[in-house]
Amino acid sequence: MARSSGSSAGVIVAGLTAAALAVIGFFAYQASAAQDRAGKPSTGKTAEPSPGTSDGKNRTPAEKDTALPASSGQGHRVVYALKRQRVWLVGKGGKVTRTYEVFPSTVAPEPGTYKVTSRASHVTGSDGVPIENVVRFASVDGVTIGFSAALDGSTPTPDASRKTGGIREKREDGEALWLHAPIGTRVVVVR
Repeated sequence: MARSSGSSAGVIVAGLTAAALAVIGFFAYQASAAQDRAGKPSTGKTAEPSPGTSDGKNRTPAEKDTALPASSGQGHRVVYALKRQRVWLVGKGGKVTRTYEVFPSTVAPEPGTYKVTSRASHVTGSDGVPIENVVRFASVDGVTIGFSAALDGSTPTPDASRKTGGIREKREDGEALWLHAPIGTRVVVVR
């Protein structure tokens, strides 16, 4: 009987090991698929100049508004223009994969280069609204600054009487930034 329970335990251990390997394989597949999505250009607007307009002189006002700021660094990064209230996701080759408008918070970071310091998939914002795809990169006077999207899709005007650091995005833009900007990604803030 001791042999029978020993072999039964072996079968159970083998079954649990196989199940664990299947779960690990599933998570590895999901992580790989997320990285594949992050590397593909989105269907959002891009800020590539029209042929013959590399100096910016012949661009329409709309093209100038979506053009990547000239002094925004090199390589893979996120660029945030304070006055234009716009973000650009820039890939390794310097190509803009997505640009979109954002809704700024009451506290803004100074122009400069930062790095993504933390992320959260779902939390409650400082305004009490449930948010997702939170990507934090700076702190100003104790207020954490980061990008996020409200689960309900809202983009409210911030209450000027409260110090908040959440730069709100539309949900699809928040997902794109989440996939583009793991911890350590450079965030370049320009005027």
